[in-house]
Amino acid sequence: MKQKTVVTGVIGSDTHIVGNRILSMALEKAGYTTIALGALTPAPDFVKAAVETNADAILVSSLYGQGELDCRGFRDLCVEAGLENILLYVGGNLVVGKRSWEETQRTYLAMGFDRAAPPGTRVETVLDWLERDLAARERGERRATA
Repeated sequence: MKQKTVVTGVIGSDTHIVGNRILSMALEKAGYTTIALGALTPAPDFVKAAVETNADAILVSSLYGQGELDCRGFRDLCVEAGLENILLYVGGNLVVGKRSWEETQRTYLAMGFDRAAPPGTRVETVLDWLERDLAARERGERRATA
């Protein structure tokens, strides 16, 4: 089985990089080839990096609350680039104002993301999701349930 490649970064005008760097280091330690784009990354740059590296997943971080604006149309960009089956995760403080996590999660899933992680999600949880979702993709499923 080939080593899996993931693209990570902080989208839009967000400079909150610490959590994303911790996640990238954990992914590397778990055996993933990790393409870390850093902070202030436009959505098209994630897609370009995924195409160039034949990535299996894109993990988008946003903590400044504007993720909904920054991530709009992200799945469409992937489809246009021939990445219709790539796993898309988003995590962090994804909205400004008071909204339940369930509503926020529904919004991002409707935008085409496979998983949305609330603030404080443990790295181990993301690694577990990734392992199970990549295995589901190999079986021809969209993602693992739960």
